[in-house]
Amino acid sequence: MVKSINTFLIVPFAEPVEYYAPHKRRATLNRSFLIRVSLLSAAVFLLLANMNGQQKPATPANTDGQSAAQKYFTDVLLTDQDGTKLRLYSDLLKGKVVIINPFFATCTGSCLPMNRTLAKVQEALGDRVGKDVVMISITVDPTMDTPARLKAYATQLKAKPGWHFLTGDKETVDFAQKKLGQYVEVRENHSNIVIIGNERTGLWKKAYGLARPEELVKIVDEVIKG
Repeated sequence: MVKSINTFLIVPFAEPVEYYAPHKRRATLNRSFLIRVSLLSAAVFLLLANMNGQQKPATPANTDGQSAAQKYFTDVLLTDQDGTKLRLYSDLLKGKVVIINPFFATCTGSCLPMNRTLAKVQEALGDRVGKDVVMISITVDPTMDTPARLKAYATQLKAKPGWHFLTGDKETVDFAQKKLGQYVEVRENHSNIVIIGNERTGLWKKAYGLARPEELVKIVDEVIKG
């Protein structure tokens, strides 16, 4: 059962969904990364409809050993601020609670305020970052944002282990952003939406990235609990 209007039961299998934006009117999210798996969505909800005291239908064997989430997100390789290669699904998302936002290092608009807010979220979460929660900031300007530039940016924000600033070749980063529903053709058009999700339980929410830090921490706690 969907738990609230800003929650997906299983990402990316439900649409539309509304995001949490304090002091703002309700706004419908971009649905670009949801529609590709609508058939699988229908199958999931049929399963849910038959769970109340009924025998579960047989599930076809997964011959390649990949989950639906892994097939969707894939293991495209990204590079963090330390030059480490990380697989999008297996290293960054699988089994984890994640906070994901778009940005670029030379942004003079909302990027730095949003990431400063996330730095306060990091402070509030304390040693849970890197343990219970992984923070993922993916550039929308991979051509300019080299690992070295991202390292300097992360240092400015006092980012600790567990907060990854990600880049890569443009084709790879664009692919990852499209999978997350955060792709933009013009870097300045990036959203200020933060994705907060629990890949293990399938509970995903989206929130306004310039909200008060304590409001974002509250959502993170809700998602951790599943």
